[in-house]
Amino acid sequence: MAKSTNFQIARVHLTSKIWQTFVAVLGVTFGVSMYIFMNSFMNGVNKTQDDLAFSALSHIRIYNQDNNRAYNPIESQFDQSNTVINILNRKNMQYTTGIKNSTSIVLSVEKQADVVAVARQVNSNVFFRSGSKKVNGIISGVELKSEDELFNTSATIIEGEWNNLMTYKTGIIMGKLLAENLGVQLNNSVNVLTADGVSKNYMVVGIFESNLKTMDESKAYLNITAARQLVGENSDYASDILVNIKDRDNTAKFIQKITSVIPYQIESWQVANEQLVAGSELRNIIAVAVSLTILLVAGFGIYNIMNMTINEKIKEIAILKATGFSGHDIMAIFLTQATVIGLLGALVGVIMGYAMSLLINLVPFTIAGLETLPIFFRLEDFLLAAVFGILTTLIAGYLPSRKASKIDPVIIIRG
Repeated sequence: MAKSTNFQIARVHLTSKIWQTFVAVLGVTFGVSMYIFMNSFMNGVNKTQDDLAFSALSHIRIYNQDNNRAYNPIESQFDQSNTVINILNRKNMQYTTGIKNSTSIVLSVEKQADVVAVARQVNSNVFFRSGSKKVNGIISGVELKSEDELFNTSATIIEGEWNNLMTYKTGIIMGKLLAENLGVQLNNSVNVLTADGVSKNYMVVGIFESNLKTMDESKAYLNITAARQLVGENSDYASDILVNIKDRDNTAKFIQKITSVIPYQIESWQVANEQLVAGSELRNIIAVAVSLTILLVAGFGIYNIMNMTINEKIKEIAILKATGFSGHDIMAIFLTQATVIGLLGALVGVIMGYAMSLLINLVPFTIAGLETLPIFFRLEDFLLAAVFGILTTLIAGYLPSRKASKIDPVIIIRG
């Protein structure tokens, strides 16, 4: 039979019972819109979490832990075959601390094409003192320009200027909560005491406020030169070298490339923050699982509607087959109906999902620097939602249409 005839019959079936068709389309619409909304919302949550985390977290960290030395002085002094050695309370000694030749390491890393920014830091646990108040915290000696390229630190300064660390050699920039705990303000003096007993006074030339409370209540910045003087290290010393690359998910390949030329420990952000990676993946799995479940429920609804339609039209199907329509024609009629339902549901669902996400994005949510609930759109989510919606509908329509194509017209007409 002509395809146009099949289409006309499918159109009659769809329009003769508008309510059934509307319910079927609504099921697909709801599934597709929820898929888009759930994934856009989870993408927004993950992006927000990543933005918060990477405001103080580099993609790659190079440091010197000095825990890989295999040298054993006892073995070099005794013949193992004739001597019994009993070692009690063995101690691991660290021969070097930090990275002494940081400039050569930085130059090696900067040659890599994937590198976006490299920054050296001198980090040390210290006590901050002001009057009778003493707070445990961290001093971070930084190169101003490199640090700002890495973390956009200058944007967190709420009092003073980031470049004041360059202007004032004894300047210090403190976290807002740390300054409040010590009772100091801009241009006040604060004492810093290291674990080695070195004590120096610095002038507060800036106060920063990040989205991480732990940073705001425990961290302060010095010029890297001042920090090296504080800890008594040479002018090329760094405790950490931090690296950002173009694709932060591609750290494994990048580390493989630089491992042979860097004799220190290299750690990716995924290894250092496994809970962050696991949390993002779990949220994505939950969003996809919920969305697909909704689409499957919609598919069962369409299956039931198609089954009901076939039962209602069973005599018509028998007459069609008796007049020359083949099983493929019958299947084509009902698959056409399923396709139309799927396409309409997917189209309306995409629009509704986008509108719903925009609406949620307007809901106030003032936590961790946010103003509204986070939403982040990805083109692949829209495409996958439409494909899954249409595919679910076709599968739900295929089984009843296959049943209809096998109807024996003689048995049905005889009753």
